[in-house]
Amino acid sequence: MKITRKKLIEELNKDLEWEYSAAVQYVQHAAAISGPQYDSIQKELIIHSQEEMQHAVMLAEQIDFLGGVPTVDVEKREISPSPREMLKQDLWGEDNAIKRYKERIAQAEALQEYGLRRILEDILIQEEEHKRDIANALDSK
Repeated sequence: MKITRKKLIEELNKDLEWEYSAAVQYVQHAAAISGPQYDSIQKELIIHSQEEMQHAVMLAEQIDFLGGVPTVDVEKREISPSPREMLKQDLWGEDNAIKRYKERIAQAEALQEYGLRRILEDILIQEEEHKRDIANALDSK
């Protein structure tokens, strides 16, 4: 499908919904996760939450710059009483973000939106770091 500026804005707004969701979910998981084996990842989840909100700000600014209106909708959040399940939920979220940002980078490139592409690449790098953090925590339990 050929990408248009309108479609790109729609997809960026959906990414924004997922960023809001990730920030909320990370805050809840960090507060609810328990057990000494989760101390280090608990601290990391707080950092992830803050970085996801930075991503949301970056996306909102780009949506506005492209002529769109940044959404206030929030995508689905997941909770669980199980620390391992929480981390699996977070891992799914990072996999989803990585997939979505790779698509968005290609779309920005196709529309010659090189500044946007660069911002999306920076976000992607952080999402990949988040995935490694969570995968490492899951592997070590």
